[in-house]
Amino acid sequence: MTSARDTASEGGANTLELPWPFTGREDELDAVRRSLAAGRPGTVITGPAGCGKTRLVTEAVRGTDWARAAGTPETRAVPYAAFAHLLPERATLHRAVQLLSGRRLLVVDDAHLLDDASAALVHQLAVQGRTRLLVVATDGARTPSAVSRLWTGELLPRLTLEPLPREDTVHLAAAGADGPLEPLTANRLHRLAQGDLRLLRDLVGALRERGLFTRHPDTSERTWRGPVPVTAALRERTAPVLDRTDPEEREVLDRLAFAEPLPVDLDSLDLRVLERLEAERLIRVDDLPDGVPDSAVRLAHPLHGPVLRACAGTLRARRLTGAPGRCGPALAAEAATLLRHVELADVRPLATPVGEWLADEGVAIPAGYAAVRARFSRLRGELREAAAWARQGLRYAPDDRDCRGELALAAAQTGDLATAERMIANRRSAAWVAAARGDVQAAVAGLDDEVAYDRYDAVRLGAPERAGELPVGVLADHAHALARRDGAALDRAARALEERGFLLFAAEAYAQAAGVHGEPRAARTSRTRAVALARRCPGARTPALAGLVLGELTARQRQIVTLAAAGLSNRQIAERLTLSVRTVGNHLYSAYARLGASDRGALSGAVGLSA
Repeated sequence: MTSARDTASEGGANTLELPWPFTGREDELDAVRRSLAAGRPGTVITGPAGCGKTRLVTEAVRGTDWARAAGTPETRAVPYAAFAHLLPERATLHRAVQLLSGRRLLVVDDAHLLDDASAALVHQLAVQGRTRLLVVATDGARTPSAVSRLWTGELLPRLTLEPLPREDTVHLAAAGADGPLEPLTANRLHRLAQGDLRLLRDLVGALRERGLFTRHPDTSERTWRGPVPVTAALRERTAPVLDRTDPEEREVLDRLAFAEPLPVDLDSLDLRVLERLEAERLIRVDDLPDGVPDSAVRLAHPLHGPVLRACAGTLRARRLTGAPGRCGPALAAEAATLLRHVELADVRPLATPVGEWLADEGVAIPAGYAAVRARFSRLRGELREAAAWARQGLRYAPDDRDCRGELALAAAQTGDLATAERMIANRRSAAWVAAARGDVQAAVAGLDDEVAYDRYDAVRLGAPERAGELPVGVLADHAHALARRDGAALDRAARALEERGFLLFAAEAYAQAAGVHGEPRAARTSRTRAVALARRCPGARTPALAGLVLGELTARQRQIVTLAAAGLSNRQIAERLTLSVRTVGNHLYSAYARLGASDRGALSGAVGLSA
């Protein structure tokens, strides 16, 4: 979601150019439209920079007659600068209110940048109440008091936007990349953009223009490894670090950039310089885990390090580089931590900067580490990410049995039967391939009774009698509840699984609860929770989730998805349903988000599973 470019005109609706589809703000869009339809005086929309405020407003007023005013940093001292195209040259406040009272709808963008006269005008229009206002302002910015009083004085209701969740930003990035993104690439873009969709658009555009996206040979997903492309916009965003003129400060910043992601000892740096950089929020000091006495110094924004490295000269980079070669012990420590949490049945998110940094840089990752990352991601329900980590390990060790097994498991549970069959490496992966074929009985029979997580897989597949005594309480509770067909106990088990990070297992437990609840309302509640969690596990296609997903789409979305899965193009669907091609595309992107599908090719699996 990006800010629309528009050309204001006196006579009618504006001409809009919308480069990316509208995604992820359907509830907020509905709220704004309902407010406008009800004739209410307007709404103030706030949120962090780049979160899609202007794009939301643009979508809300599409097809209506509206006028736009916008603040800019350069004109904050010029009276009525934001309304110069709508007012005569020497208008008074009283005259400006009279002239704009005839406007049915006025959009005031970047209201935090308004000059004082324009801010007072907006406030008076809100007091008068004859002109409906949509006022957009950025959280954390210095805002004229006349604007902030719109909501603090309760003249207009305030709608606060949160950054889009990862799933929606990934779908937007995929639209900009003209194809699905490999999960590690999607994670990297999400980390770098930090919720700023304008920055995301700039990054994706630069990667496309410079040909830095490559297609993965097995999945055709867009993959990006290597340095960040430093565009003019990125230079502007990172000016606080790139433009440091103090040589001591720049040396510290560059040292931190080339040390990422390893912690740097405070004692090795000039404390006075660190204090200055910390005061300006360019670095942060993190306490290390228990038992490690020092602290870690890091750059404050994940974009700063890549840009500093990309802008360093060859000799400076050669002097400061070397971190990848020092990462072996840290990488092993990360793997050990992940394995310990798997054994404790606690897979809540953990910081793993070393593996992510090496993957981003395109450095070879040991297959053992890649298999552990794949396993941890798979247990969390991040099946596509698990497959990506397994492939990362197989890239340098194509015969690694553990990576092959993890790839087979992830592929089988996302419906990628061809990959799963090709990668079978053990009894467990063979069992899940049978489940993917629809033969759940053969899958249960093929599980290994000597392995605890294999026995728990029998619970997931609906055969709790095969579970025996599971060593971990949260898994055992799920097995016992299903064996008793106790819906309430399954709900409790699902909540406990979710708390420990097992999102897919929790979704499956809620789905099983929906099937055994005798009371319809309780069944609906469990089903709703199952669907919500399944959405957080993109691509998951397991027997317990069958029938959940399509039921959550609107009737129109189900109609379009079914036609798309049958092979019809957007234009063919539009002609058949008498819709615009853009409308079909927007419905499909919304359906992708709900179904956890990355592209058109994944729709057939969703439709088939839910039939």
